[in-house]
Amino acid sequence: MLKNQLRLENDIKVLEMGKMKDMIFGTKILVVIILLHFISTAASTSSINTKRALKNHSRVSVSYPVQLHNYDDHVVVDNGIFSITIASPEGIVTRINYNGIDNILNDRNENSDRGYWDVNWSDPSDLKDGLLDKLTGEHLDVIVNNENQVELSFKRPWTFAQEKNQVSLNIDKRFVVLRGLSGFYSYGIFERLRGWPDVDIYQGRIVFKLQEKLFRYMAVSDERQQLMPTFEDREKGKPLDFPEAVLLTHPSNSRLQHEVDDKYQYSTENKDNRVHGWICSDPPVGFWMITPSNEFRNGGPVKQDLTSHAGPVTLSMFFSTHYAGPDLGMKFRDGEPWEKVFGPVFIYLNSVSTEESPRSLWDDAKEEMLVQTNSWPYHFPNSSDYPRANQRGLVTGQLVVRDVGSAFANSAFVGLAPPGALGSWQEESKGYQFWTQTDEKGYFEIKNVRPGYYHLYAWVPGYIGEYMYQSIIYVLEGRENRMGLLVHKPPRNGPTVWEIGVPDRTAAEFYVPPPNPTLKNQLYASQRTDSFRQYGLWDRYTDLYPDKDLVYTVGVSNYERDWFFAHVNRHVGNKTYVSTTWTVLFDLEDVITGNYTIQLALASATAAELQIRINGVGDASLVFTTKLIGKDNAIARHGIHGLYWLYSINVVHSYLRAGENALYLKQTRGSYPFSGVMYDYIRLERPPAY
Repeated sequence: MLKNQLRLENDIKVLEMGKMKDMIFGTKILVVIILLHFISTAASTSSINTKRALKNHSRVSVSYPVQLHNYDDHVVVDNGIFSITIASPEGIVTRINYNGIDNILNDRNENSDRGYWDVNWSDPSDLKDGLLDKLTGEHLDVIVNNENQVELSFKRPWTFAQEKNQVSLNIDKRFVVLRGLSGFYSYGIFERLRGWPDVDIYQGRIVFKLQEKLFRYMAVSDERQQLMPTFEDREKGKPLDFPEAVLLTHPSNSRLQHEVDDKYQYSTENKDNRVHGWICSDPPVGFWMITPSNEFRNGGPVKQDLTSHAGPVTLSMFFSTHYAGPDLGMKFRDGEPWEKVFGPVFIYLNSVSTEESPRSLWDDAKEEMLVQTNSWPYHFPNSSDYPRANQRGLVTGQLVVRDVGSAFANSAFVGLAPPGALGSWQEESKGYQFWTQTDEKGYFEIKNVRPGYYHLYAWVPGYIGEYMYQSIIYVLEGRENRMGLLVHKPPRNGPTVWEIGVPDRTAAEFYVPPPNPTLKNQLYASQRTDSFRQYGLWDRYTDLYPDKDLVYTVGVSNYERDWFFAHVNRHVGNKTYVSTTWTVLFDLEDVITGNYTIQLALASATAAELQIRINGVGDASLVFTTKLIGKDNAIARHGIHGLYWLYSINVVHSYLRAGENALYLKQTRGSYPFSGVMYDYIRLERPPAY
């Protein structure tokens, strides 16, 4: 045991430093040669294999046929690389045997608490808190069973007799094991029939809980990976302002002493949430969640969600209200029918020899993610609800921006989502979304689009607002929709007088303070780009402005240094918070008759009301209020943005004067520590010159 602990410590150091040389080149070449030989002699082998430069030494058994063993209360699928045990007919993964590890999953947990699907839902006519449904199957269908593929379907039909106990969905959970692949796929088909009762559904996911004694090192990205606390470490720790956040006071590893652990510190935007998971050092084994497409996720490309966290737990979040609020939940009314396919996602297992660096497991997982992404849409799912590549469409075009001048929409986000209003995609969960980014000249290709009706939406970093193509687009199977030249005209009523920030839908350019020294997560101590993920930054405003609020002088102040990243409340002691008012001072040489405009873009809002006054603090000086807005909770959950809000505010010239002016921004809801807004961008415009 001591030897293993020392080895773990040594491997952790190597992982964190990232300096271990690649020692496995020869082994890689040998495995690739062996694999290609088997592929060339087996025409029916998955085409995914032909794209992969396999590095996993255990995959020399690629020729082993996939076998299904059916028992009274469970099934076992074995492809010679690993085996998976699934409770039958429940469809819950209870065991994963791989590379000498009898069970990668936490076998101290009950069978129902190891590897499972679940949803959070509620009955809108009932005031009870939300319910958790683990979508336990009632019937097993063997969809495919041959030497190259096993696909299993665990179904649960819904009946009115279950109205108060189960979410009103027909459930079809699928598991797929292919020959020669070190991992398995899972996808689900959710269906509501017309006339079924009203229901609210807030979250859907897959959960895997791993062996705690084996998996201690977590990786979410190249920069975000570290040794993690155990469940017991968290239990012994000091709870902070909400249950997810714990100060580690008696960790099993002294290196974690006085660290803060919170699962929301490891959240990631959908566009970047492609691979994450865990590393075991002895034996060197990796467990990874790979998501090859975002088409089934909700909220668009920059919606944030959970990844992996202490437990050890690995998640595949299909939809949730995180960083958005309950408006992102799916609300079904008046017997609305619905169907959606979630996944497939790939649960990837990899290993190296004991002489090699565990670091290479992360590098290999990233390569596997690219293989899986480039193979999308998959050819193997045996469901008519999942269209193959030749059953999908293509949408192409070019986007330009006409603001003060004309420019190509470089790196713009362009996407297809169900028809709706401008910006409705960021609160869309029921349908599919397909997003891409433009090249330097604004050209885009949205590939592999499911046939259907869509609106085309776009937004361009560096410009406020967004674009929506007014006509509905009908994507046909195997056809290309050529959109031609599209012109985005961002909101603007006149020339810029002054501006604060960069219009990119985040508050990342503003001042993010260092955390309280007693509430650090060392992972982010030296990271500028992710420093906002530290715990308790909302109270740092009080440390910086204990008596007077922020004052920003246009032309003198620097928003990177002088504009706090979140407009929050001041802590005045005894867990009491009061509202705050920020001041923007600016000079005008003269005042032109007509309407000035304040372009106000918010990157986040939580239980907030922002009031704007000019040259006075009384009601007579009030020019605008947002009223009560926002439930994205991004401040508490260490996000640098939530949902996007844009207001174009007319200001009659009589509010202004030649010389010095003061604009007051007051967040009026002061009793809650997490009430507040994050600004994306503020601009004052002069009246237009006709």
